[in-house]
Amino acid sequence: MNRIDSYGILATYMRLGIIVNPDAGLGGKLGFKGSDGRAKEAREAGASDRSGPRMNEAMNNLSELLSSSLNRTSIKPTLVCFSGRMGNEWIPTSDSWNLEEVGNTPEETNAEDTIQLVDLLLENQVDGIIYAGGDGTTRDIANALKASEEKGKKEATKTPLIGVPAGVKMHSGCFATTPRAAAEVTLAFLLGDLMVAITEIMDLDEEIYLKGEWRVRMYAEAYTPSSPKYMQGAKEQVERESEAETIEGMADHIKNLIEDDENLMVVFGSGGTMRQIGLHLNLDLTLLGIDIFEKGNLHVDLNEQGLLSLVNNHDGKVLLLLSPMGGQGFLIGRGNLQLSADVLRAIGIENILGIATPAKLLGLSSVRIDTGDTKLDSEFQTRKFIKLLQGYRVTRVIRVHS
Repeated sequence: MNRIDSYGILATYMRLGIIVNPDAGLGGKLGFKGSDGRAKEAREAGASDRSGPRMNEAMNNLSELLSSSLNRTSIKPTLVCFSGRMGNEWIPTSDSWNLEEVGNTPEETNAEDTIQLVDLLLENQVDGIIYAGGDGTTRDIANALKASEEKGKKEATKTPLIGVPAGVKMHSGCFATTPRAAAEVTLAFLLGDLMVAITEIMDLDEEIYLKGEWRVRMYAEAYTPSSPKYMQGAKEQVERESEAETIEGMADHIKNLIEDDENLMVVFGSGGTMRQIGLHLNLDLTLLGIDIFEKGNLHVDLNEQGLLSLVNNHDGKVLLLLSPMGGQGFLIGRGNLQLSADVLRAIGIENILGIATPAKLLGLSSVRIDTGDTKLDSEFQTRKFIKLLQGYRVTRVIRVHS
């Protein structure tokens, strides 16, 4: 039995653990800032599964890749998982792999079930773990790996993780940029083409957020295949006090747009930069929500349906302001799931204006788009560029990452 060792040498036999957090991302379109402890509430409000379908998309793509000429060594992995919603329900039947079930998904799931599954996967000698969820799921997995190592499972924390992005917020560096990218990374990992590197597990500091401040901090480290093209990297804190004048200038630019067209609807995205701009406009914008300013009225923390109602009933121009996530470059798909494909189509992708301070532009050569709708993602990529505001009446265009 040959396996990938710590140097990434090619294996002829691989076992991959599969974890799906069925509750991850449920509250995104509803405007929840996370799904922890609110899964039942989200489902009662009409939320549909996000993490399972995203894992299914990744696994369908992986099956295609494994059956193609790109699988040059004809490697056939064994997928180890729970039966049900935490595992095989989202894995298509395929000749590209063997499937091995090690338990059943409970009727109601929580973090303890994820921890239990991690222990079972390690007992069954998996070489890596592919999981669908958000930062909370990542922290649960990392904690389980650490606990297992402390109980004697040698080098459990070095188990490589590949995250299929499916949560509301994903700041950690072990997530692929999209479900399809997760499949690409997995194939390269199976073939031994990628070295394993250490990345950061990040998450919103809830205690600080409750005090009205947005801050992401590091909770742990994890091992993940190193692929700058397909892995998103960890969220960075890039706002600087020295940029106060730049932010004020951008606020003045937006103020002028509103004054020039009193019927203009402005949709404000989430994040610290946008909140600071709002303060200059005397608007108390929410930190992690999506807000709309229309004809002197501010509508705050809107969910998908609230956005659709206001946008579809508006009879003038609409401007959507979005700030890319520092260090990752995501403009859509991280922390703003309320901006669903339906909402974006109602607004019109031509009516999007990026907002970026000089610090955010450092090392940012393109922006990433992950709407959850492959056709709409392709429309963004066909346009190739997004307009970006850098200061008062200072704009540039930036490439849409493909």
